Amino acid sequence: MNYKKILQEVYQEAKILPSSGNVSTSIPELTKVDPDKFGIHLISIEGEDFGIGDSNEKFSIQSVSKALTVALAFSFLDEEIWERVGVEPSGSAFNSLVQLEYEKGIPRNPFINAGAIVIADMLVTHLENPKQDFLDFIRMISGSPTIDFNLKVAQSEKDTRFRNAALANFLKSFGNITNDVETVLDFYFHQCSIEMTCKELAHSFFFLANEGKTISGIQVLTKSQVKRLNALMQTCGFYDESGEYTYKVGLPGKSGIGGGIAALFPKNFVVATWSPRLNEKGNSELGMNALELLTTKTGMSIF
Repeated sequence: MNYKKILQEVYQEAKILPSSGNVSTSIPELTKVDPDKFGIHLISIEGEDFGIGDSNEKFSIQSVSKALTVALAFSFLDEEIWERVGVEPSGSAFNSLVQLEYEKGIPRNPFINAGAIVIADMLVTHLENPKQDFLDFIRMISGSPTIDFNLKVAQSEKDTRFRNAALANFLKSFGNITNDVETVLDFYFHQCSIEMTCKELAHSFFFLANEGKTISGIQVLTKSQVKRLNALMQTCGFYDESGEYTYKVGLPGKSGIGGGIAALFPKNFVVATWSPRLNEKGNSELGMNALELLTTKTGMSIF
């Protein structure tokens, strides 16, 4: 497969598609990003790297980080984590309070905000120095020791935290948050503020395409755990657009309101895209189009 040629075609074709998306306004710091940035990076299972556009420029990965916090929690809690968070698509907005009340404080899945906050609570409980330990984990799986939090983004999230604070306190009222709410939220805001390039993001997800092993050969998860996490990304990784994404793209993946998407074809490749303009569902408009073009041109998807 000539990935370099295909990426060039995808990049050029995606760039000229009609666009009506806008940069996220829910976190003020994110509105400062150039909306016309666009990058793609693909790493093959053999470890070959192919990048194009703004693929080496750092951006806030936001909710893409949720797949990585789940991976870390899964690595030491295993199936125990599903006692506090479900594995079903939500069909509701990612920050819905209504569903949480109806289901008595058990979030539908770990990729909606309520579920990610529960996972954050688990990590705060089990890690000695949660923020630093998670950052060390990200640096290890990506092979990049320079990855860090964007403290301005983390502060911006804290300043506009009202909805997430409501979710966290609601979870606490049901007994599904065990630590101090502000401590858990602080971890959550920092987790979402992590900055990566498309290349670093693709490398970070490599273990999920490689039966649990990083590029350097470190076993992060078992094959069974990888299968389950990939299934979750396929069904729940794109907010309430996961069905549409699966229909058009057909790869496990996770999106974020920073405009990033990480997706993978097990035993074949990992691809990361970044374009800050979002569609109505909160997913990168250009990123979604690029991934659809990629799977169409390569004929490679899990279906």
